[in-house]
Amino acid sequence: MDVRGKILVTGATGFIGTRLVYALAERGHTVRALSRQSAFHAPPGLGWPAGWPQGDPRVEQVQGDITDGESLRHALEGCSHVFHLAAYAKNWAKDPTRYERMNVEGMHAVFEAARRQGVARVVFTSTIVSLGPTPPGRVGDEAMPRHTDACFTAYEATKTRAEAEALQMARDGFPVVVVNPTRVYGPGHLTEGNSMTLLIDQYDRGRMPWLLNRGVNVGNYVLVDDVVAGHLLAMERGRPGERYILGGENASLAEVFALIDAVGGRRHLRIPVAPSAALAFAHLLQQRAAWFGVYPQITPGWVRTFLVDWAYRSDKAERELGYRPTPLAEGIEQTYAWLQRVRTQPS
Repeated sequence: MDVRGKILVTGATGFIGTRLVYALAERGHTVRALSRQSAFHAPPGLGWPAGWPQGDPRVEQVQGDITDGESLRHALEGCSHVFHLAAYAKNWAKDPTRYERMNVEGMHAVFEAARRQGVARVVFTSTIVSLGPTPPGRVGDEAMPRHTDACFTAYEATKTRAEAEALQMARDGFPVVVVNPTRVYGPGHLTEGNSMTLLIDQYDRGRMPWLLNRGVNVGNYVLVDDVVAGHLLAMERGRPGERYILGGENASLAEVFALIDAVGGRRHLRIPVAPSAALAFAHLLQQRAAWFGVYPQITPGWVRTFLVDWAYRSDKAERELGYRPTPLAEGIEQTYAWLQRVRTQPS
């Protein structure tokens, strides 16, 4: 990757962002890590330097907000390339306009600031949900038209619109490459942004035995290290105005649970949950959130998201970028081994 200036990473403290900053620094790049937090730290058990990135001269931590023009102007000084990962992806927001403000207006603010700075390229992290669910039995790709205008969540709606507008800006000459990660899992911060690894952990502990709709619905699961590698390849080899699915293997939730059972050497309890029961429970949590501000574990929109299929292939990224995803069984094994290590570490 021919980079003459610094590289800005927005959303640098997130699940993918932290790993991306580390990968860039390891390759000798100077990184400016933008986050709303004043500092960030490495997840445990990864073999990274203690306290990283504090003290690493290759990483400059900058506190700021992607919706604040002055923050962006300062963050972009001296930068020639940008990875724009920052977004609001949580289940719920007390202020519903936060999705629009962060995911659409924030994207425009970053792109406009990058345009003024004259950056050579931007990689924009979108999401697989912007492509829409796939019909039963069909595996989608970047060329498949979205077959429904309806969106299940505010996150899906705003990221879909942001991606469409980013691609329009590319057609107008802005140097942006779009990547669409699928369901990302793997070692890293155990937060909502790493919900699949949280699910693996909770299922293995016997605390999340619920199998929605008998676990038949299919998703695409990708190891976080592969997503980071895909970002780097998109910056180096991606064509502006194109989007690349960064995925792994398609599997049902029941199949994912079976892989966890195989790695752990024991079968765990599974309790089938009917869609109607899951939706009713999610409605209760959403109403409680509206009344009392208690953050909901799940919302009806996200239940509906998991009641359809999201089966996709990454052939385009493999062909054009040299992207190579890790087999799901191997990725689950790596994640499970990491979880075993961090469970034994002092909190």
